[in-house]
Amino acid sequence: MNEDGQAMPETVAGHILITGGAGYIGSLLTGELLRMGAYVTVVDDLLFGGESLLSYMAHPKFHFVKANVWEPRTIRTAPPADWPRPEAIVHLAAIVGFPACQAVGRQVAWRYNVEATERVFEQADMLGARRFIYASTYSNYGLSPDGLAVTETSPLTPQSLYAETKVAAEHYLLAHKDAPCSPLIFRLATLYGISPRTRFDLIINQFVLEAFTRHELLIYQRGYSRSFVHIRDAIRGLILGMQVPDEKAHGQVYNLGSENGNYTKDDIVRLVLQRLPETVVTYKDMTFGGDMRDITVSFEKIRTQLGFTTRYTAEDGVREVLFAIRSGLISNPQDHHYRNAQFIVQ
Repeated sequence: MNEDGQAMPETVAGHILITGGAGYIGSLLTGELLRMGAYVTVVDDLLFGGESLLSYMAHPKFHFVKANVWEPRTIRTAPPADWPRPEAIVHLAAIVGFPACQAVGRQVAWRYNVEATERVFEQADMLGARRFIYASTYSNYGLSPDGLAVTETSPLTPQSLYAETKVAAEHYLLAHKDAPCSPLIFRLATLYGISPRTRFDLIINQFVLEAFTRHELLIYQRGYSRSFVHIRDAIRGLILGMQVPDEKAHGQVYNLGSENGNYTKDDIVRLVLQRLPETVVTYKDMTFGGDMRDITVSFEKIRTQLGFTTRYTAEDGVREVLFAIRSGLISNPQDHHYRNAQFIVQ
C-alpha cells in the first residue's frame, strides 16, 4: 500500500539490471522480479559462486553476465541487444560489511565500493536507465546521539571502513541527483533470514547457527541497539523503489526497515533462547577494534511517504533459520562461503 492507501502493482514492467545479483539480496530479488514479469539482467563476478541463480537459468526473461563491475564497460555491454533498455539499475555489488572491508583493506574496499559505484552510475546514465537504486546501510549513522532515533537527515558519523565507503558513494550519487538517471538510496537495516545465498555472518542468522551447533553464544556489547529487517521485507522495499513515482524517488534517501525491528543484542538472545533454551550465554565487553554501532533508527519517512511496512519479525527469522539448519535444507552452514569476510580471505 502507498501513503494514500492504494495497493502497489503486483507486476514490474520492463527490464531491471542488478549488479551483485548472485548475492544474499540479489539472488532473492532476481527471483521475485522474474515472478512479477520483469526482464532481469544479472551482473556478478561470482566470488561466492553462482548456485544461487541456477533455478533461473531456463527462464526466458533471465540473462546473466559474469563480469566485474569495476571494469569500465561492464554495465554498458551487459544487456542483450534485443531487449528493451533497463528501466532501473539496482546496484548491490560491493564488499559488504565491516569484517570483509577490514580483510581486504582500504584501497580495495574503496575501489569496489566507491569507484565502482561511480562507474556503474555513469554507465547506467549512458544506457538511458531512469532510476539508479543504491543499497546503502544504516551503519552510516554510526551512533545515535543522546539515544534518539536517527532519521535520514541525521549526521553521518561512520564507525567503520565499510560505512566510510558507503557514505562516500552516497555523496557522489546525491551530487548527481538531477541526472536523467537519478539515484534513489536505501539505507538498509541489518538483514536476516534465508535466501538462495544465505549468509551466516549476520547477527540473527549467526546467533541461531552458533546456538544450534555449539550450544553457546559469546555476546559482545550486550546492551547495544541495532535495527533489523527480514531479507524478504528488504526485497519488497527495493521493488517499491522501482514502482513509486519520480517525485518520491529521484534524489531521495530512505531508511529501509521498521521501528519494530529495533532490538538490543539482549533482545535477540532472548528470542534464540526461546527456541534453544539449552544454550549457554557468555557476555563480554569490547572496548576497541570491533563493531561499535549502538543505534536506533526511525523509519517514519518510508512509512509515511511510500506506505512501506514490514511483514516479518525477528522471531520469524529465528524460526526459519533454525528450521533451515535443523532440517538439513542447508547441509553445511559452517562452510566459509556463507560468510563474506572468511570467503574473501581464503
